Parts: sequence; structure tokens; C-alpha cells
Amino acid sequence: MDGYLRPPIESPVFHDEDGAPIPYGRRWDGGDPTPESYSRTSHLDRFLPLHDVAEALIAHLVEHYAVGVDDDLGAASDLIHPRDDVVRAIRLTPADAAAAPLTFVFTSFPSVILHAGALHDFLFPVCGCDACDEGVEYLADELEWHVQAVVDGGYREQVVPSSGHGVAFSLSVPGVGSQSGSARADDLPREAVAAALAALPPGGMWAPWPRRPAPIS
Repeated sequence: MDGYLRPPIESPVFHDEDGAPIPYGRRWDGGDPTPESYSRTSHLDRFLPLHDVAEALIAHLVEHYAVGVDDDLGAASDLIHPRDDVVRAIRLTPADAAAAPLTFVFTSFPSVILHAGALHDFLFPVCGCDACDEGVEYLADELEWHVQAVVDGGYREQVVPSSGHGVAFSLSVPGVGSQSGSARADDLPREAVAAALAALPPGGMWAPWPRRPAPIS
């Protein structure tokens, strides 16, 4: 995104129970995670920089795009899967109703959840357990990429309740990459699916966000 600058991410060194440094993001290179690591979450404050990245993204979007801002815990109700550890929620609604809104939800885990459009929540980190070993730099890349895909108009949501996988999404940033997924409509709140059917643009392809007019010099 033109003009966006990621805030510095401090990477303190964390140590395991034997005093050895933990190379998060590369911890299991060359081997499998230990069985106990799947049920363990340690040094969770390593994810705190994601809050700073989310705030920087929000500031950039508010400065450069025509959006309404709702900084209120109530915006967390946008989540398809509610959380009880929300500490802040900010909804950005583009001036063009054909563009997908974004809600940034900050949790005490700590994590960031990005609710995009009508029906999808994207989690950073996805899990946070020691086995998954999600590096914070990688997660920051992913968060920024998801936001860019939505803002640039590379986001599609589809609802076909009669199909086996009734809810689907795709994200794309040309020249960078793409991602897609699907879920059973029956696994989502019925009222959310009904609201999405009414809100989604034709074909489910969300429009690019409108930019703020350039200031007159």
C-alpha cells in the first residue's frame, strides 16, 4: 500500500526451560513439534507487536481512504465467532457500499482478528500454540496482505446455501499471491448468512475502497 510504513517490530530473545534461545518462526526446522507443544502457549507477549501493526494500518487507511470510523467495543459483534477477550474494536466502513468494510478486533491473548466484508474472520495468529510456531514478522506480513487485498478490490465472498460448501472467499493481490477457502453455511449463524445474502455485491466481488480526494494546494 502506497505510503504505508510498518512500525518497528522489537524481537526480544525468549528462552526455553533449558535456557536456550527460541527461534520463533523456525523452531521446528528439520523436525516435528513435540507432543506437548500442541497444548502449550508460551511467551505470548511476542504477539503484542501485531496490535501496533493493526493500529498503523488503521491510521493509514483513515488518512488515505474515504471511510467512516467506529472505535467501539460493540464493533466486535461483527465477528462470526464471538470472543470474550476483546479489548478494542475498530470498524472502518468505506463510503462506497460496494466496498467491503473491515473490523479490526484486538484481543488480550494478544491477537488481532480481521473481520472482512460480511462473513469472514481472519485470525493473527491463527492458533498461537507452540507447535504452530507462528512468527510475528510473518503474521504482520499476512495481516498487511489481507488488508491490501480487501482495500484494492481483490476480495470475493460467495454464499450458495444449497451446495456442500455454501460459503466461500477468495483474496488476491496481483503479482503477490492469492488465497481461498470455504465452509459449510450450516456451520455459521443463520442470521449472519441471511444478512450476507442481502449485503453482498453482485457476484460477491467487493469493490476497491474509494480514496480521499487529494487536498487542494
